[in-house]
Amino acid sequence: MNVYDTEIVKTVLADNKYKLTEEAEDADIVLLNTCSVRENANRKVFNRISHLKHQSKDVQIGILGCMATNFRKQLLENPKLPIDFIAGPDSYKRLPQLIQEMDPTDTSGNFDVTLSEFETYSDVYPTHRTGVNAWIAVMRGCDNFCTFCVVPYTRGRERSRSPENIVEEVHKLADEGFRQVTLLGQNVNSYKFEEHDFAHLLEQVSAVPGIERIRFTSPHPKDFPRNLLEVISSNDKVCKQIHLPLQAGNDRVLEMMNRTYTRKEYMELVDEIRTLYPNMALSTDIIVGFPTETAEEFNETAEIMEEVEYDSAFIFKYSERPQTIAKRKFPDDVAEEEKTRRIVQLNEIQKRNSYKRNLAHIGETQEVLLEKESTKKSDQEYQGRNDANKIVIFPKGGYLSGQFLNVKITDATPHVLRGEVVEVLGK
Repeated sequence: MNVYDTEIVKTVLADNKYKLTEEAEDADIVLLNTCSVRENANRKVFNRISHLKHQSKDVQIGILGCMATNFRKQLLENPKLPIDFIAGPDSYKRLPQLIQEMDPTDTSGNFDVTLSEFETYSDVYPTHRTGVNAWIAVMRGCDNFCTFCVVPYTRGRERSRSPENIVEEVHKLADEGFRQVTLLGQNVNSYKFEEHDFAHLLEQVSAVPGIERIRFTSPHPKDFPRNLLEVISSNDKVCKQIHLPLQAGNDRVLEMMNRTYTRKEYMELVDEIRTLYPNMALSTDIIVGFPTETAEEFNETAEIMEEVEYDSAFIFKYSERPQTIAKRKFPDDVAEEEKTRRIVQLNEIQKRNSYKRNLAHIGETQEVLLEKESTKKSDQEYQGRNDANKIVIFPKGGYLSGQFLNVKITDATPHVLRGEVVEVLGK
């Protein structure tokens, strides 16, 4: 979402005669678009501010995004943080005015963190980067109020763009050469505009010529009605990969998190998905060490990971966030050493699962969308992604970014597949 929001900011500033520089050293103004989901993200921003000021005392720094909303007072009143202005996620259209009206002698008033019930930026066409995938925010905000999450307080309540407006943007992206779009929202499958739901939106986007793949993130398990699952499983353009955040495997902890589903309901959804499409790739999010989580309750999370065998997982230690219900109501009482032990255990399980599921692909021929050179180990290789969003690496040839290739899988690690191109596809 921050990548997409940054593209919106670029458009707003370019329309107001600001010029983007390629290097921070050449800039008069540097904007940092921030996340506030975890503490580590905050530390990165503070370190970046210090680095920028060390390079140039004259550079003006603006903080955008969730940190701006969540830490306005601390950011503007801390003398160790030389910040000139801040703007929240719903205030990007006011950036030119904020920049023009900056008062370097008194930064306490240089901000706009107003949360809107209506702003979707549907009238701003983002300045997209080159590549094969384009991000599209179809809705903003969140109404779930999970107790660990700060998003409803930093990005406001849910509101969706019209399907016509979204499809218009997708047409423009296809004309620019993008082959894949990823639909974005804090709770993307809760999308609702008048009588149109997320299943309808997927069908509408899939009808756009030139777009061959559609992904979406990040969904919530509570918003997967049967008709949505049927569209995902039957529509050839919708990728057969679902991100299904679990967060925890114990009912008491799930209730404390306000996740609105039980362990049984979650597993029934997994069964329904795999009944409709047995090879659906599943990924998840998990938090270890949520307040009062016991070792026995954590083991229930580990059991689900063993049973579901996710293709991939994003696993984090619980991190207290200001304004959240969990911060106000629950003590952060799981020891750091225990959180570390739990995250190591889950990562080991996930590594085994990923390796097992990747090994099963050896011998298959998979359709891969070529993205770029694979530069980590060799400049003689390309990489792309298959339908399940797994990285596939193969030898270089006379291929172009954005081409679809049939690749025969010959090897696998827990993290990537390797193969050889057997056919260049015409689409």
